[in-house]
Amino acid sequence: MSNVQIVPARPDDVPVILELIRGLGEYERLSHEIVATEDGLRTWLFGERPAAEVVLAYVDTTVVGFALFFHNFSTFLGRPGLYLEDLFVRPEWRGRGIGQRLLNHLAALAVERGCGRMEWTVLDWNEPALRFYERMGARVMKEWKLCRLTGDSLERVAAAGKA
Repeated sequence: MSNVQIVPARPDDVPVILELIRGLGEYERLSHEIVATEDGLRTWLFGERPAAEVVLAYVDTTVVGFALFFHNFSTFLGRPGLYLEDLFVRPEWRGRGIGQRLLNHLAALAVERGCGRMEWTVLDWNEPALRFYERMGARVMKEWKLCRLTGDSLERVAAAGKA
C-alpha cells in the first residue's frame, strides 16, 4: 500500500494509542491485564522523562496500527538496542504490508540511532506473527526465556533490597 504513512505519535494521540493497546490485548487474549490509562500514557510517553516512543501507521487519515518501543542496552555489543514492546495492526487492515512497514520503519530508526540490534517477544501460540517475523529475517531465540517480576513479587524483591 503506497498510501501508508508511519509518523511519531503526539500527546493528542493518546486516546487512539489506548484504543490500539486494547485491540492488541483482545487479540492476545490478555484484555484482563490492561490497566493502562490515558493519563498514565500521557505521563510516560510524553511527560518530562518519556519511557517509550510510539509510531502510528496511517492509511490516508485513518490510524490502522502502531508500534511502541524504547531503547535498551547490550553490554556484549557495548551499544544501545531498540526493543519493540508492541506492534499491532487492526484486524481489518492486516495482510496489506502495514506490519512490515512498521518493522521497516523501526529497523531504520535503530540503524539511524546506532543500535546494534532490535529485539521483541512474541507469544508462542501466535504462529502468524512467528512466520511473519521469520520471513523478515528475525531469529526466534528458543534458548532464552523471558523473566518478569510484577505486583507483589516486584514489591517483595524491592523491599528485600532496602533491608
